[in-house]
Amino acid sequence: MRLGQIRYANQTVAAIFEDGAARPVPNYSTLELIRKAETEHTTLVRLAEELASRHPEPAAPLIPIQPPEVWGCGCTYEPSATFRDAQHGEARGIYDYVLRQPRPEIFFKGTARVCVGPGQPIGIRADSRFTAAEPELALVLGARGEILGFTLANDVSAWDIEHENPLYLPQSKFYCGCCSLGPVIVTPDELGDPYSVEIRCTIRRGDEVIFEGSTTTGAMVRKFEELIAYLRRSNRVPSGSVLLTGTGIIVPERAALRPGDVITIAAPAIGELSNPAALVE
Repeated sequence: MRLGQIRYANQTVAAIFEDGAARPVPNYSTLELIRKAETEHTTLVRLAEELASRHPEPAAPLIPIQPPEVWGCGCTYEPSATFRDAQHGEARGIYDYVLRQPRPEIFFKGTARVCVGPGQPIGIRADSRFTAAEPELALVLGARGEILGFTLANDVSAWDIEHENPLYLPQSKFYCGCCSLGPVIVTPDELGDPYSVEIRCTIRRGDEVIFEGSTTTGAMVRKFEELIAYLRRSNRVPSGSVLLTGTGIIVPERAALRPGDVITIAAPAIGELSNPAALVE
C-alpha cells in the first residue's frame, strides 16, 4: 500500500494512492490512523482499506505524516563517515570509530514543527555557509518499534556548523525546515527488499544541474533492526515517529544550497520528493 496525506474537505487526511489518484480516509490523518489501528489491534493496511473512500480523487500528496518525533542516524554508510572525518582533517577519526562500533550514532532531529512535505521549502540556516541536502530512506515506526512503512527524507544539515565543533551537531541538524518527508509511505509488503532501494539526488540551480548522486540501501553497514533497537533503548518513542537511516550520497561544498535551489530525491520504489530551498532567519 502507498499511504500518504491529501487536502480533502478542508482537512488534511490520510489517503491511499493508486494509479495517479488518491482515495481519502475521511476524518483521519495518517498519525491518527496508525494510533487507531494499534488501539483496535488491527493492521494499518487493513484499517486504511476499510475506511478509505471507494472514489479516487485527483490530489497532490502532502507530507505523508506529521511525526511526533524524528530521529536521525549517522555513519551508516562508509562515505558519510569518511567525509565527516575529512572535514575535521582526520583520515580516520571519531566518525570512522562510530562506523565500526556496535553502538550507532543516533540523534534527535526534531518534531513535526520542523518537517515539510513535497514542494514546500526546506531551510538554509542564516548562519551557515554550507548547508547540504542529505537524501535518505526513512522508517515510520509503530509503538513497539515495528516498521510500518518507508518514505524518502532530506536530512538537511548545516555541515559547516558541525565541522566547527561536533558538539554543535544539534544546531547543524535541528531548525526550521530541516527535514522533508514524502511523497508517500510505502508499506513493507509493497516495498519488497528494503536493502535494494535505489536512491538518487539531483540539485538544480535555475536551468543548471549542479549536483547528481546515487546510492543503494544495500551499501549500508548497519541493519534497520539494529538502528531501531538502539533508538528504543530506555527510549520508548511514540508510534508514528520517523527514523532517518543515514545518507550514502555526499553533497560537496561546491553544491552548498542557495535560496531557490531545487532538490529532488527519487527512488523508483517510492517516488520523488522535491523541495525548493529558502533562507531561514
